[in-house]
Amino acid sequence: MTTYIIRRLLAAIPILFGVTLLTYILVEGTADPEKLLQGQRSDQASLESIREKFGFNDPHWKRYLNFVTGAIQGDLGRSLAFNFDVATEIKRRFPATALLAVTALSIAVIFGVALGVIAAIYQSRWQDGGTMLISLIGISFPIFALAVFLQLLFCVLIPWFYVTGYVDRSWSCLVLPSVALATRPLAVITRLMRSSMIETMRSPYIMTARAKGLSRAAVLAKHAFKNALNPVLTAISGSLAELLAGAFFIEMIFNWPGIGKLGFDAVMKSDPFLLEGTVLVAALIFIVVNILTDILYSLVDPRVRLTH
Repeated sequence: MTTYIIRRLLAAIPILFGVTLLTYILVEGTADPEKLLQGQRSDQASLESIREKFGFNDPHWKRYLNFVTGAIQGDLGRSLAFNFDVATEIKRRFPATALLAVTALSIAVIFGVALGVIAAIYQSRWQDGGTMLISLIGISFPIFALAVFLQLLFCVLIPWFYVTGYVDRSWSCLVLPSVALATRPLAVITRLMRSSMIETMRSPYIMTARAKGLSRAAVLAKHAFKNALNPVLTAISGSLAELLAGAFFIEMIFNWPGIGKLGFDAVMKSDPFLLEGTVLVAALIFIVVNILTDILYSLVDPRVRLTH
């Protein structure tokens, strides 16, 4: 297990290198820091001084090397638009994004697994049809449209929750953003859990357990459920990418003070250092969670260790 973790961490190094290189190329090719600098200082002498301070006069290879070495040391530069340390601001906003993502993932896993099991047990009945219809709607509905719909319904027509923001750190501010973010992963997990559960219940060892006199409930709880979870764990890992991408829109729409909102502000302001920092941190989070998911997968199914 330790060797596997070390190998995965080493394999993540070229991935992070590729992310930093691609991000740098895209940001430097589209961002226009000249406008930001002109907004801060009007005279040419001050503008040239700021360009020299932030390294905009250096060649691209040197600027990229400075970005990588700084990132290794935990220094992601300073925001040109907001004049704060990027690493410090990301660290400050990370708990809000983590709270939103963990809540959304918990909702998706708990309700997705439960609905998938119900649909499998009552296959071809109204419970199954209703669950599949709901999951189809969840997959088809764009996340930003769902977020706006929830705001309109539960903040304007039925004023139960705040429209935007993290007011007084109340749990009610977390409900709508987390539900909107969880909807698509929940629908995917529901459908996957249903198909996996149905396939597992048709396996020979399940038939054998039933033939030995075990009740249907015991067979489902002790044998079918655990083995049906394996594909779901893989789906949870894949759902992380959706959560990270979805957080960009959800935090923007609900004005949630997280990393996604910070990335949106970086795009709107064409802030190169802030945008590079948020993308790098998002990629790092994605890699770490994928490794943790693989470890959890191997604990649930020991056969995975042999294949690795």
